[in-house]
Amino acid sequence: MNAERAGRWVWAGVLGLGWLLGCSSQPPTPNWALEAQSATQRAVQADLQGQRRVAEVEWRKAFAEVAATGQPAAMARVALLQCAVQAAVVAPVDCPRYQRYAAGAAPAEQAYARYLQARHTPDDVGLLPAAQQATAQALLASAPVVQLPATQDPLSALTAAGVALRAGQLAPAAVPQAAALASAQGWRKAALAWLLVQQRLAEQAGDAAQVQALQLQLQVLQEDGR
Repeated sequence: MNAERAGRWVWAGVLGLGWLLGCSSQPPTPNWALEAQSATQRAVQADLQGQRRVAEVEWRKAFAEVAATGQPAAMARVALLQCAVQAAVVAPVDCPRYQRYAAGAAPAEQAYARYLQARHTPDDVGLLPAAQQATAQALLASAPVVQLPATQDPLSALTAAGVALRAGQLAPAAVPQAAALASAQGWRKAALAWLLVQQRLAEQAGDAAQVQALQLQLQVLQEDGR
């Protein structure tokens, strides 16, 4: 379900919301879009869970389906979702695939790309997804982000946290929130990444008890079931 929510932002822009909702007044959703949306949802989940090979296969499938349309804007939008996942798992957000199609991206996508790099401007804020706007405003004001966005989409919240962390403006109090959110979703890779950030902060604070408790959580995440 969470990957579906993330995918809606992509496919609402590519196809128009009416098609996604199955309105009878609209033509049927084309097969390439159904295949690409399914692949994207699986890719997002696999990335967040740390299933690298599955994620690579599904992202390739999604991009291949979208490429059949010849629409640079559609390719850019899917690439941005991939970049958002990178932010959510505290990975470098360089977005090389998006850069290939950036010239064909719509203003909203261009604004979102700048935001993911923490290089957005005041004019970009209104173009961003609603869940990202408060974080974007805080970053522009050089204010610490002390809590995750109030949204029902965990991926959006973790993306905002990742962007704030990249900008050096994520308050320490928000890090356990991100770790707990990723853990609750069963997103092993994301939970591991945020727990490592939390552990580093605990080490810097000299909190040996918390470091030990976090190490146990990390041990559980690395359990392979054998």
